[in-house]
Amino acid sequence: MTIKYQTERLILRPWREDDKPHFAAMNADARVMEFFPELKTREQSDQMIDECNRRLARDGFTFWAVDRKDNNEFTGFVGLNTFEANLPFCPCVEIGWRLAYAHWGHGFATEAARKCLSLAFTDFSLNKIVSFTTVANTRSRHVMEKIGMVDTGNNFLHPSIDEASGMREHCLYQAVSWIKP
Repeated sequence: MTIKYQTERLILRPWREDDKPHFAAMNADARVMEFFPELKTREQSDQMIDECNRRLARDGFTFWAVDRKDNNEFTGFVGLNTFEANLPFCPCVEIGWRLAYAHWGHGFATEAARKCLSLAFTDFSLNKIVSFTTVANTRSRHVMEKIGMVDTGNNFLHPSIDEASGMREHCLYQAVSWIKP
């Protein structure tokens, strides 16, 4: 059975093989990857899709592929991810998103993230969801705030990001209950 979730304008679904070239193109776009240390190769993008499918089978949730309902166009990903890195708040479940540049500015990230946050507390019975990004990424921080997440004030230095990049300091947001914002 293929599990799909829907919002007013979007479909959140498991990844397919035909998503791979679109995802790789998105991850190779410098505008999309502005707040990441590097662009992703096709191989790295394919590996991420494969990992998302493994996590879906293991956890019941993942970073889902997102399509627009009106034209079935691949938009990017939004979802939940079990995160077990060497960070002060791990292990945790994070909410995250990345959309192709053509789909920015339409409220899609907020719409899909709001759905995922609701699922985290209602369908998956999770107690806390976190999200983090480099301090300078005001667009993602705005989405976090629009879906009701709160800045914890516990900024941290991301251990896998080079200090010279200027992106090492990250802010941590969290949600501990679902109240539709």
